[in-house]
Amino acid sequence: MIRQSELVEEVKSYDPAVDEDALNRAYVFAMQAHGNQKRASGDPYISHPLEVAGILIKYRLDSSSIITALLHDTVEDTLTTSEEIRDEFGEEIMLLVDGVTKLTQIELQSTGSDQAENFRKLVLAMSEDIRVLLVKLADRLHNMRTLNFIAKHEKRRRIATETMEIYAPLAERIGMQEFKSELEDLAFAELNPEARESITSRLKFLRSEGKDNVDIIVTELKETLEDQTIKAEVYGREKLPYSIWIKSQKKNISFEQVSDIIAFRIIVDTVEECYRALGIIHGNYMMVPGRFKDYISTPKLNGYQSLHTGIIGPERQRIEVQIRARRMHETAEMGVAAHWQYKQNTDPKSGRQYRWMRELLDIMEQAAGPEDFLEHTKLEMFPDQVFSFTPKGEVVAMPSGATAIDFAYAVHSEIGDTCVGAKINGRHMPLRTTLENGDQIEIITSVAQTPSPTWENFASTAKARASIRRFIRLRKREEYCNLGESILKRGFQKEGYEFAEKAFEGILTIFNVETIDDLFAEVGAGQLTGREVIEAIFPGTKKKSHRSKVVRLFRRRNIKKVHPELNSSIPIKGLIPGMALHFAGCCHALPGDRIVGIITKGRGITIHTIDCETLKEFADTPERWLDVSWEDDASNERRVGRIMIVVANEPGALGELSTMIAKNDGNINNLKITNRSLDFFDITVDIEVHDIKHLRNIIAALRASPVIKKVERARG
Repeated sequence: MIRQSELVEEVKSYDPAVDEDALNRAYVFAMQAHGNQKRASGDPYISHPLEVAGILIKYRLDSSSIITALLHDTVEDTLTTSEEIRDEFGEEIMLLVDGVTKLTQIELQSTGSDQAENFRKLVLAMSEDIRVLLVKLADRLHNMRTLNFIAKHEKRRRIATETMEIYAPLAERIGMQEFKSELEDLAFAELNPEARESITSRLKFLRSEGKDNVDIIVTELKETLEDQTIKAEVYGREKLPYSIWIKSQKKNISFEQVSDIIAFRIIVDTVEECYRALGIIHGNYMMVPGRFKDYISTPKLNGYQSLHTGIIGPERQRIEVQIRARRMHETAEMGVAAHWQYKQNTDPKSGRQYRWMRELLDIMEQAAGPEDFLEHTKLEMFPDQVFSFTPKGEVVAMPSGATAIDFAYAVHSEIGDTCVGAKINGRHMPLRTTLENGDQIEIITSVAQTPSPTWENFASTAKARASIRRFIRLRKREEYCNLGESILKRGFQKEGYEFAEKAFEGILTIFNVETIDDLFAEVGAGQLTGREVIEAIFPGTKKKSHRSKVVRLFRRRNIKKVHPELNSSIPIKGLIPGMALHFAGCCHALPGDRIVGIITKGRGITIHTIDCETLKEFADTPERWLDVSWEDDASNERRVGRIMIVVANEPGALGELSTMIAKNDGNINNLKITNRSLDFFDITVDIEVHDIKHLRNIIAALRASPVIKKVERARG
């Protein structure tokens, strides 16, 4: 354990203006508060806050952070109160200790949604003061170093998993590379001990055989640079087992094929010398194609800058070389701690300066709950990156696998919500196009556009998916409300009552809802039926014993005249397919078709044509049937109709088929050959049309073609 005088002297060594009295008082306060408490290892409990403080001293953090480290467990594990901390050390220290304490309290019961809530609070706390995260990371690092003293295997595994999924990525995001690497390796030892032991044994064998040749390679690289008048610090650093493991997994290669088990670093004075050194290295050694990365001109999101290259170096060994200026090296090793208050008067609330942290806060606002936020944030912290450019040349960094829709949301949420298309390197491309390094993207927007539910299928970044889900969630509720209100209005009309919202106020508690809109949404989503609500309002209403009239219409679907009592159908105007409204894939209803809605619990309504054979399955549940109709301007939009075609197997037949459809203003959405023979093909074609009349015109035109032997609308 570090002694009191040693702690103060170490902080004074890099911060001469430190408040020695506050540090001494914090040391004594923590010692007295924890008293005779013991850790799982049997060590005095005070050893833990002292170790945490020691970790932060290594990164030269300010005295407030060191004091917080000493006191961070006093409120949680002793009789000390937050008020005592404030009276003794001031408001700033109290807020820092309180932030760490709240996280620890939740962490102790962290499972499932508790873990998600823990992480949500961590993001909130670190957005106000990044030092909360730094103390928490140091706390977690020491706990991981002593993880083996915890008896329960399940608890050790839970802590290791949480470390790997949350704390290590957060350390990487603020540039604390040493924190990140050690946290990952300690978690790896618990989660996959066999793999780690295998790699560790292999590394020991290589060292014993002298095959790493580190000293020889370092000496030769240094002499090569000195010959060209570049003074540089050169050293080799062996990577930790987890880093080697993850590289072999990602690239699907064996241990022997990993070229950068030892990364050689070249530290120079200036940016210009970085590029000169790179030229010298490439001029003297053969470069490995595809291994060069320039993180100086395009830094990582956490501020990391360096040149990486792979070469066939001294001793004919394939190695990785990292070249960086001293300032870059300091940032790479110490992350946010490299820019701390005692050096540059950095605002301790500098967490707000990080774009990624602002985006986490945006995601938090848009997420439906803690679990949703945790899922999106894990995506946001994914380390692999692709760099794309706006038309003005600004760099936008995103996770590998990001698409054009992700780019749109990365630029601005409003641009993402209103985008209708994208130009990638000057060419119109689908929004689902995966981006490559160096792509230039121009997003085309329209004020009339809204996010489509289908976007979520190919959006890969957290910000994009959270924004799309938020829109869907809010719009779906709005649609459920409108649909539920229409169902109840129709029910009131059929029973001869006048519709008024006041009628619902007395029954909200019966259905356990808070507002009338909540009640409408429950009806629209199919959780409640309109009949149940009406019977609750008017208890004397008799339950209809006969089948719904729309069911009887289905039974008599060959009768062309619709019963006049069915004219009070519910229009589906304004409902976006994929939310409260779904079009059945069995009959592909089009404007002009007589349609019926089937209510599905929790999903809204599914639209079928009145003669769809699938409706037989619902004949015994008339309460699920809903008479619906098209809006007046439904034919202004294109919808998909499906036809079945038998076409002659001869040259040009498919060309004539597509030409005939195009000449009649149809657009082929999908085409599938379902059966083939020497003479004929059976083809299913989905065509975008305005309405049933438009589809019939296309069918008539196709029937006139000599290569098409049969065409009819698909049924089922």
